[in-house]
Amino acid sequence: MPWIAAWNRRDVDAVLVHYSEIAQFVSPVASNLVGRPILRDKKELEHYWRTALAPIASLEFKLDHAAWDERRRELNVVCEANLNGERKRACEIMQFDASGRQIRGEALYGAIISEAHFARTGAK
Repeated sequence: MPWIAAWNRRDVDAVLVHYSEIAQFVSPVASNLVGRPILRDKKELEHYWRTALAPIASLEFKLDHAAWDERRRELNVVCEANLNGERKRACEIMQFDASGRQIRGEALYGAIISEAHFARTGAK
């Protein structure tokens, strides 16, 4: 998935290519970094992501699965996010316009996960 590959390269410009100029985005982390959880356009998204990446020395996303709803033009991506060695489940909900640019998104972050958890539960 090109979006995940761009994040793994820490290439904010390549990620932003997928967004409309008027894209809105909701993130629970944004409040701490830029003062509010809702970002209102591509310029605010860029500022937030560059600010968020600054303290992160290592970053890797691994796709678990994705689901596409054609009628709503909505993509849900579930992945494992490894940020500075801390692994978390993450989900991003993305809605696209007719030209294929993302116009709305929301990032959801889950519990910290560990190898020990997977060994006990047998989950992948």
